[in-house]
Amino acid sequence: MSSREERAADAQRRVELGEQAARREAQAAQILIDEFVEKALAQGLSPVPLKATTLDGHVVKTDKTGWYIRQNKSLAIDVDGGYHSLTVAGGWRERFKGVKLQGDQPSLSVGKGGRDGETGTLKEFLEWVLAGRVPQN
Repeated sequence: MSSREERAADAQRRVELGEQAARREAQAAQILIDEFVEKALAQGLSPVPLKATTLDGHVVKTDKTGWYIRQNKSLAIDVDGGYHSLTVAGGWRERFKGVKLQGDQPSLSVGKGGRDGETGTLKEFLEWVLAGRVPQN
């Protein structure tokens, strides 16, 4: 095998290892999310109709209900345990009809690289929602 082929094979292995790690992290995050949904419903924390923000700044309705987990309403958990980034592409049609959210792969970290107060663990953010520290309206 030439050095070029070896580098390509090494690069492919790194990609595969990264994907495996992301899948394991998503599985661990999903366990936290499922526990959160169960606790939120048991506490009587009512889900709200989720809204998303288009890239050009318009707020649009979505097809999901759930709980916002960030103060700026950019992330949410739906009642079925889906994890959603609420910044979406869209134009005039989405402003009138709304958007259908596709679930995102959850992460154990929220807001990596963001400002203080906007980053933390998923567990912390979910606990803040249960404690009433994240407005839902």
